[in-house]
Amino acid sequence: MTTAALPDQPESLSNHARNLGTPLDVAMFEGHSVNRSAAERRAATLTTRRSVKKTHQAAWLINAIRCIDLTTLAGDDTEGRVQRLCAKARQPLAPRIAQGLGIEDMGLTTGAVCVYPTMVPHAVKALRGTSIPVASVATGFPAGLMPLHLRLEEIRWTVDQGADEIDIVITREHVLKGDWAALYDEVAAMREACGEAHLKAILATGDIATLRNVYSASMVAMQAGADFIKTSTGKEGVNATLPVSLTMVRALRDYGDVTGQQVGFKPAGGMKSAKDALAWQYLMKEELGNEWLQPDLFRLGASSMLGDIERQLEHHVTGRYAAAHRHSLA
Repeated sequence: MTTAALPDQPESLSNHARNLGTPLDVAMFEGHSVNRSAAERRAATLTTRRSVKKTHQAAWLINAIRCIDLTTLAGDDTEGRVQRLCAKARQPLAPRIAQGLGIEDMGLTTGAVCVYPTMVPHAVKALRGTSIPVASVATGFPAGLMPLHLRLEEIRWTVDQGADEIDIVITREHVLKGDWAALYDEVAAMREACGEAHLKAILATGDIATLRNVYSASMVAMQAGADFIKTSTGKEGVNATLPVSLTMVRALRDYGDVTGQQVGFKPAGGMKSAKDALAWQYLMKEELGNEWLQPDLFRLGASSMLGDIERQLEHHVTGRYAAAHRHSLA
């Protein structure tokens, strides 16, 4: 049984053109209104206007695996847990499922592995010999309420440990006060501290109150040089939602129209199911096109989602659902 319309494996994020940023230009977002009701209506139609079944659904779920930042951000993380997570990233589907799908020679992996800074050396060691990037949170994750010089030092230390991507958190107060110059300077300094590592700016959208703030913060982060914008830390009361993601994706599109530069998008937090993986891919396809269904421009920040995707793909192959414990992550 083979899947339909599977894309070729793309270039890694490290080979994607960096976002060079622009000078701060508040005219690109100040006065830009966001109609919450319209955003919610549009988001609600994403999962009702498109229906993929059987082989085509399997192809979409396989593509989702390629875009997952397989993540562990727990206080009891250990070297052993990270090693197991990296083994899952290297072989995200059980061999019996990959063989049943006819993709055993595809070289399927997750998009990245995301860990805390002190876990980076363990992930680098476990992923040696692969092209899977190591991503790390930094800058006082998840609150980010540390002096800026310490957050910058944490970035530099984490990059020195071998991280390819840094997921930073912004100071929410800058957004809530509308201090766009301070936010711009902060993200630009973090971008510089990253060096060759790619910067993914977490906006913590559940904390910044309005969709207008979400749009403005997205635009400022991109102007400051963020290579990705990301919804959430996963630790807020409200994490990734489709209306928020739609607002951020529209900001991506507007920024690209003005500058000609491509910036990636990463929803994270609260996404647990294969159904979620499909919904956010529908969003990217309808708003930005197939190019944003590649892991160099789209990531899903998740861990348990992979287990449900694997379970759905096993059902596609065998016609039966396996117990959830047969698809453990680590």
